[in-house]
Amino acid sequence: MTSTSRTAAPEYEVAVHARAELGEGPTWDPAAGRLIWIDILSSRVHTYDPATGRRTVRVTDQHVGAAKPRAGGGLVLNLRDGVGLVDPDGAFRWLHREPVAGRRGNDAAVAPDGSLWAGTMRYDEAPGGGTLTRLTGDGPAEAVLADVTVSNGTGWSPDGRLMYYVDTPTRRIDVFDHDGGRVSGRRELARVEEGAGFPDGLTVDAEGCVWVALWDGGAVRRYTPTGELDRIVRLPASRPTACAFGGPALTDLYITTARVGLTAPHPLAGSLLVVPDAGEGLPQPPFAG
Repeated sequence: MTSTSRTAAPEYEVAVHARAELGEGPTWDPAAGRLIWIDILSSRVHTYDPATGRRTVRVTDQHVGAAKPRAGGGLVLNLRDGVGLVDPDGAFRWLHREPVAGRRGNDAAVAPDGSLWAGTMRYDEAPGGGTLTRLTGDGPAEAVLADVTVSNGTGWSPDGRLMYYVDTPTRRIDVFDHDGGRVSGRRELARVEEGAGFPDGLTVDAEGCVWVALWDGGAVRRYTPTGELDRIVRLPASRPTACAFGGPALTDLYITTARVGLTAPHPLAGSLLVVPDAGEGLPQPPFAG
């Protein structure tokens, strides 16, 4: 008697072969029909058009934690020393400059009202050295959270009444009540168990489920609005950093990865991966500033 084993085909495909040190922040730009993603430690903002394969790279003067499209064109950048604006003609100017020695910008997200929620962290990841700040285009920066260690994934429920948030070392995905740019009632939605990695960047789909990349976990997980683990997408790279839905119908899940700190990284570490037809994403508003 003989038996035959079959290996399931991987769910992911390679969108862009790359060697990013710290790939992060995938964001679909519907106006341009392209994905924006970054390499934090190489100070690069990448774009990728899946329809044509066209790619561009912009080198920034500082480490860049996030890049998001603006309503009037151009980009908003979460940089080492604060938040800056790139105009449609490529010119740069600061929106909010607040340099702190040993600290840099990290992940950021645009809320349903068009405001930017920008996170920071210390390079040495010292506890409590980071923040989460809300910015609009015509008002002062407003501190939302202090005493954060590694400010990471931020996203909102389909109705905008809940905000999800990750401070990576806690291993938690937290949820807040969100109303008019204010948050309250912080509580735990889900916790990533020891040995499964650390929660990093996240996105929310049209069903209100939270997809989160697991640093040192080699996977992306989907949690239901009640915190139940619903799906696991296994990946070859051990350090996926963030995920976002993209493509014309927002059905393809793009995943950034990193190779920083690895002595023998997988050949795809640092590449941009994609899971076709993974689900249905939510349209992401551009920054209103």
